Amino acid sequence: QVQLVESGGGLVEPGGSLRLSCTASGPSFTSYVMGWFRQAPGNEREFVAAIRWRADGTWYTDSVKGRFIITQDNAKNTVYLQMINLKPEDTAVYYCAVGEVVGGLCAWEYNSWGQGTQVTVSS
Repeated sequence: QVQLVESGGGLVEPGGSLRLSCTASGPSFTSYVMGWFRQAPGNEREFVAAIRWRADGTWYTDSVKGRFIITQDNAKNTVYLQMINLKPEDTAVYYCAVGEVVGGLCAWEYNSWGQGTQVTVSS
């Protein structure tokens, strides 16, 4: 069973930046895709961004294109989500997940999840 640990959340003013990290571990860590989802109170969990593990290929939801960038450090088994120009509507708990579906946009396409990290954008 793969374990995922997120970090980097916090409180930031509108227009600010944060970088989230997700480190994977466990003897069964073999994944094609690592992704980020978010869930605001009262809302369903929504896809944010994903990257092909140890390969080229990223995809994003439209609302974060041009503001969020997903990258990976294979040596550290870590994926990052750099977020700039944050908006109040980006406020949510952000979850890291691993899956096997390249291009996957739905939560059911990911089979292991981290505990989440809170991002709050407010003045």
